[in-house]
Amino acid sequence: MMKQTLAALLAATALSACAVGPDHVSPTPPASAEAPFVGVQSADVTTAAPDDNWWKLYNDPALNALVTDALTANTDIRVAVARIEKARATLRGSRADRLPSTDLSATGTYGRVSESQVLPGYDREGRRVDGGLSVNYEVDLFGRVKRGIEASRADLAAAQEDADAVRVTVVADTVRAYVDATSANEQIDVATRTVDLLARSERITNARFERGLNQKLDVIRVTQLREAQAAAIPTLQARRDAALFRIAVLTGRTPQDLPDSVIARDTTPNVATPIPVGDGATLLARRPDVKAAERRLAADTARIGVATADLYPRITLGGSIGTTAVGATDVFGGGPLRWLLGPLISWAFPNQEAIRARINESKADAKADLATFDGTVLTALGETETALSAYRNALLRQERLAASRDAANRAANVSLARQSRGQIDALNVLDAQRTLASAEADSAAAKREVAFAQVDLFRALGGRW
Repeated sequence: MMKQTLAALLAATALSACAVGPDHVSPTPPASAEAPFVGVQSADVTTAAPDDNWWKLYNDPALNALVTDALTANTDIRVAVARIEKARATLRGSRADRLPSTDLSATGTYGRVSESQVLPGYDREGRRVDGGLSVNYEVDLFGRVKRGIEASRADLAAAQEDADAVRVTVVADTVRAYVDATSANEQIDVATRTVDLLARSERITNARFERGLNQKLDVIRVTQLREAQAAAIPTLQARRDAALFRIAVLTGRTPQDLPDSVIARDTTPNVATPIPVGDGATLLARRPDVKAAERRLAADTARIGVATADLYPRITLGGSIGTTAVGATDVFGGGPLRWLLGPLISWAFPNQEAIRARINESKADAKADLATFDGTVLTALGETETALSAYRNALLRQERLAASRDAANRAANVSLARQSRGQIDALNVLDAQRTLASAEADSAAAKREVAFAQVDLFRALGGRW
């Protein structure tokens, strides 16, 4: 009889490989999603595979150190890592459902019963010892446990991809803040040189006024322009300080702990070589938000199976051994010893409508996940194409503004030379200097926009850690 029971239990366990509910199939993006990018025709980018450590393309040791600090100490990354640990613990709990559960109990009592409750000749007082060990194991006949493990495993993968998405954002924000701080310093230098140039022009105009060659109004106009240009410097300083404080937050520092090398940096970082961007296929393989969306779809698909398994009987194999002894009887003797072995079948048949409602909920979640995945793919492609276009046009704008600045500089030098010879009035000189000041500021700002466009492109391309 024991052999037949064990054989039946082993046969039931072998059937536990079956699992109800749909198997997850990774969704296939449109064929055009994996094609080369529309904006890859520019000579400023290349179809080579993107660089994982893209910030090193700037060849800036101070920036490299900041990114390393951000990846180590950023609080958002720490939160994301903690969520990974939580998902990993949940997976361990799901896997534990495959293991038998045990229950150990032991009691010892000494008492006295009423005279009416004891047979003649027996003691009313006595000791009672009871102990037992029970083992229960759920036969995963319909895959409830298996699907639960699949869902937990996919949740863990999604949490890991979410953490990578946070890393992409943190690195991009750190580089962007560094660009903002350094470009502000560079623009402060440009504004300071412009103020110095106007101060020189003011001295020349004032000297000519004292000789009767210019009017007082000419001096006032130059002074007004100089003051207007000087007024731009505090705004740039405030922007630089705000960027530095963002760097401190992103790298897990207080503002007082920022390195002096970062504070004093006044050269806007720039990638001078063509940027490797890959193609649509590489993008979808790199973007953590796309991979996280696919994993969430896998998790909710598995949960359909978890819910569906509740439609079927739940079979638990159990066994117990124990002993109950009264008085001084041998606890481990043959008389007090008891044992039990057999299956337990439970089936929530009367409440299947609630189970079917949960199945439909899980199916709706999976449909929403599929739509989210499709939308995430489209968003990734749209963001990358937008970033490529913005980068290309930012470079064109920078080129045009640099040419405009050079022309304005030549015009200002010529006007100053002609003024010294009395060949041009002060108003024309002032206009040339105003044009130069504006062109210098626009050119410096254009360098910042190019660097921002590079960071946005790298952010859109995603990353791997």
